[in-house]
Amino acid sequence: MKTLLLSVVIALAAEVPLDNSAEEARAQALMRELRCVACENEPVSQSAAPIAEDMRARIREMVGEGSTDQEVRDWFESRYGEFVLFRPKGNNLSGMLLWAGPFFLLAIGGLIGILTARRKRTVAQQIESEDA
Repeated sequence: MKTLLLSVVIALAAEVPLDNSAEEARAQALMRELRCVACENEPVSQSAAPIAEDMRARIREMVGEGSTDQEVRDWFESRYGEFVLFRPKGNNLSGMLLWAGPFFLLAIGGLIGILTARRKRTVAQQIESEDA
């Protein structure tokens, strides 16, 4: 009796894929694009956290209802913030800093390197001319 009850509980707890294979493929792709809010740097598709199970179920539910991929992403973003997206939109100031910041810092570092090299060369030439 216990094994029967255990098997029923496991069957109810197991995630049920969508009947339509194209919709299930879309749902799986979305699960790889969304970040688990408990595990942080792990996609929903790979996370074992209880919230990730809920997120997977919600993704399947929305895809099954006919929601577009963007509607699913927008729903999760409105609920959990832009953090849930592995590919942030980058259309606000923080997004621009995220994407352009490293290149800006690299340019500043290069400029500092060039100015330092020129200053050392000028100082070296002045010292040589005084000794002669």
